[in-house]
Amino acid sequence: MVQEWQGAYMDYNHLKKILKDIIKFRQQTLSGFLKRKLTMYRAFSGLTGQPNNIRSSPKKNEDEVILVSPIQEEGSHNFYQTMILRPSEEGGELELLFFRKLDNEFNKVVIFYEAKVEEVKLRAEELNKQMDALIALRIKVDKPFVEQKVGPATTVISPVYGENQGGVHMDLIQEVEMSNESTCGDEQIRAEKNKKDAKGFKPASVEILDYVKINVHPDTPVSTLRNVIMSSKSVPSFSEDELRKAEEKLQRAFIEFYYQLGFLKSYCFLNMLAFSKIMKKYDKITSRNASKSYLEIVDKSYLGSSDEVNKLIERVEDTFIKHFTNGNRRKGMKSLRPRDKKERHSTTFFLGLFTGCTIALVAGIGVSIHARNLLNHEGREQYMNNIFPLYSLFVYIFLHMLMYGANTYFWRQFRVNYPFIFGFKPGTEMGFREIFLLASGLSVLAFAAVLSNLDMEMDPNTQSCASYNLLSFEHYISFKSFLSHSMCMAMHLGSPLQGIYANYVTFSDFFLADQFRLSEVYNFTSAIMDGVTSQGDQTVVALVMRTIYDLRRQMFWRIMAASTSGITTIYNTYWDIVIDWGLLRKNAKNPWLRDNLLISNKAVYFVAIVSNKSSFLFYVKLILDFNEAPFLHRKSMVALVASLEILRRGIWNFFRLENEHFNNVGKYRAFKSVPLPFYYQDEKD
Repeated sequence: MVQEWQGAYMDYNHLKKILKDIIKFRQQTLSGFLKRKLTMYRAFSGLTGQPNNIRSSPKKNEDEVILVSPIQEEGSHNFYQTMILRPSEEGGELELLFFRKLDNEFNKVVIFYEAKVEEVKLRAEELNKQMDALIALRIKVDKPFVEQKVGPATTVISPVYGENQGGVHMDLIQEVEMSNESTCGDEQIRAEKNKKDAKGFKPASVEILDYVKINVHPDTPVSTLRNVIMSSKSVPSFSEDELRKAEEKLQRAFIEFYYQLGFLKSYCFLNMLAFSKIMKKYDKITSRNASKSYLEIVDKSYLGSSDEVNKLIERVEDTFIKHFTNGNRRKGMKSLRPRDKKERHSTTFFLGLFTGCTIALVAGIGVSIHARNLLNHEGREQYMNNIFPLYSLFVYIFLHMLMYGANTYFWRQFRVNYPFIFGFKPGTEMGFREIFLLASGLSVLAFAAVLSNLDMEMDPNTQSCASYNLLSFEHYISFKSFLSHSMCMAMHLGSPLQGIYANYVTFSDFFLADQFRLSEVYNFTSAIMDGVTSQGDQTVVALVMRTIYDLRRQMFWRIMAASTSGITTIYNTYWDIVIDWGLLRKNAKNPWLRDNLLISNKAVYFVAIVSNKSSFLFYVKLILDFNEAPFLHRKSMVALVASLEILRRGIWNFFRLENEHFNNVGKYRAFKSVPLPFYYQDEKD
């Protein structure tokens, strides 16, 4: 099933539930005293009649129990309606309900399939124009030569630039598309065939290049801004690099189109199978032969009779193999049908090995600290201020990878199409085992470094250098987060730059921008230690108030900083839960959540809502001027709160992607919008 098309499939479970209700009704009707009472009124078969195992064949007219007829109501769509010719006395109303629901599902499936087929037909026409422009560009760039026969003994070799001029007949010397088409083993026969085909060869016209613009540059803010300022795409320069990039873009478009056709073919097959199975269940339960009549109508409908998708699949395969893999079918089909990733035993083995090593190293660090009494060492303060933040950075990255791996596992369990949402190339996305393997490998390196350098004796001159390096990393992360959030705000606020960012900022950018807010972890460290304020959750006003308070330490600025930070925290909490998660919908099917949920246990969502915001600790710190716990070093307290923030961010990631998945489901959005290299100036021309 294409998960984004869930609502467009036949509701098999609902129809099966109605059939179960029919079974229950019949069991209740024929049970107990009524069942025994009815035996008194059965027809008497006689004492000398035929044995019970010998039954007469049913009459042909008894097979016709329903009548399905198409009714044209809106446009060209045929709406099918079923009439029961001989309703059953037992459960007849439920049977009427069953066929009414079945007709609704059948009409829904046919209309959806027909609409999607029309979409792919329009896309096919668009790709036809793209191929015309690409072939013209190839001729312009490669300048293939043809043999012109002017007279009986005169031949002229000239490049092809368009139509044959002066009525001179042209024979192709070498045609790439025909070089691998023939499978005949006789070289002479193949040569004669190519020569015969070449006589009718007519090169594509390059005049089409006068009506198209080309855009083969990556979609970045700079290129998009340039296109907006110039108000048009670039004019082709007929360079080999331009041709190569155009071929790459069009190749990706064909691959994505092939995926779309494959999904449509699967959609048709699964629904046809579902109608067949549900009607056979109906016949088995009711002992009536209605499936034959209904399935005949299904076969004659657009869903069962249309062969346009299969034909398009064959044409796309032939076109892709000829024009993008030089006739190599194996290579072409490998690109069109990438194989699913196979789980490797080595991944699981090394994952277990590194996990065991990590546990052993952590135990070794604990034993070393206790045996050497390092907690009371005189160099403890310098170590915690300089070395501990560096190693805790690797712990933060490890936790972040661990949460992402867990999210990947649960997304796959709940059938969230995260590779499509993130825009990964099919077959290249990492599974949860690969992510856990990288995380465990990083943890082994980090804890091994900690154990080997667990020494309190160090040069005081290195203190400033260590602090500077860590602060530089914090500023880099904060700068990246600022850029990402600026682009996101530009789209949300509908600024004049919205059109520029629309082609550049995708969901992956939004999601990655929120991951860059991991800088809150490091900035929270500085906020407790030095009053450095660049928290990602605070607005500009809260940031200014906090900075002034850190500089002046006056009660007025403390109140201003606390109030603005509190308002910002409440606003961000609302944004996370209502906008990013789509929850707290009062009139939803699931009260105070949303209509569609992946997890059946609703309590999970309420727990996630309550535990979402750990940033209230920032607010508490502002009011109480809280610096450290009496039983923990301030650096340890920072690491603990930072780790909790990463865990909270991981939980946020799961529900954020769940909401995005249901947004795609609601819009039946299952394919990426692949940019095309050529743009026609005037569609009429």
